[in-house]
Amino acid sequence: MAIVDLHLHSDKSDGELAPAALVGLAAGAGLRVMALTDHDTTAGLDAAVSAAESLLVCIPGIEITTRHAHEQHILGYNIDYKSERFSDFMARLMKMRRERAENILEYLRKNGVGLSYERTESLVQSRYIGRPQIARAMVAEGYVASIGEAFRSYLSGSSFRKVPRPKPTAEEAIAEIMAAGGVAVLAHPYTLHLDGAELERAVRSLKEQGLGGLECHYGEYSKDWTAELTAIAEGLGLIVTGGSDFHGQSVKPEVEIATGRSGMLDFNDLGVAGKLARRG
Repeated sequence: MAIVDLHLHSDKSDGELAPAALVGLAAGAGLRVMALTDHDTTAGLDAAVSAAESLLVCIPGIEITTRHAHEQHILGYNIDYKSERFSDFMARLMKMRRERAENILEYLRKNGVGLSYERTESLVQSRYIGRPQIARAMVAEGYVASIGEAFRSYLSGSSFRKVPRPKPTAEEAIAEIMAAGGVAVLAHPYTLHLDGAELERAVRSLKEQGLGGLECHYGEYSKDWTAELTAIAEGLGLIVTGGSDFHGQSVKPEVEIATGRSGMLDFNDLGVAGKLARRG
């Protein structure tokens, strides 16, 4: 079981729990350092940092979805999320997310699912609309029996992947995180579908753009995968980080906070908080 979990999601993006409730769960699970890393939003950070004050260290973070053949996620830690420049960047990200959602809903309408953006917002009671929210709206309207069915039948596969979904580049995401005084980290590196020398080259390229760390400990990674990633990180002088990618029982029931899937997460470097301290 980990005592450090730097990859957690709240209901401000696609997680199940409110930020304060997530902090309470983290403390109850024995975590001493956590980070809230919602997708493309910092809306939950004030509540999380405030709730964590007397319980544990809560690092303000974000997970930014960027353009890549297999989608690439960049984590940002200790960002000055209230700065004018980063707030402007957040507004751009939300505009892109709105466009992505509208494109997905148009695709669904062509496939017999008649949901508008406004109806989806109303059904899920959220301004953040991504695939999990759309899946919940589909269940509520009776188009599918479960969120899993929505993903299997509509929200994945080769046809769905052709839906235009605008995103910033990894270079842009890293630059904005650094400008906000934060440290940029590549999330779950194996989702790039690269290994060995190819993966190391990709990570090296990101480091040249300013990447500061690599998520080597992950809620679904074996010890062998963690060892391979740690060797890459240490060879390139990157900070080794780790997290469960916890979303909650209704979203990712197989992934637990502090332990990941079947106890696979074991990240205990309390010094990582200092390594990720805000720059500037």
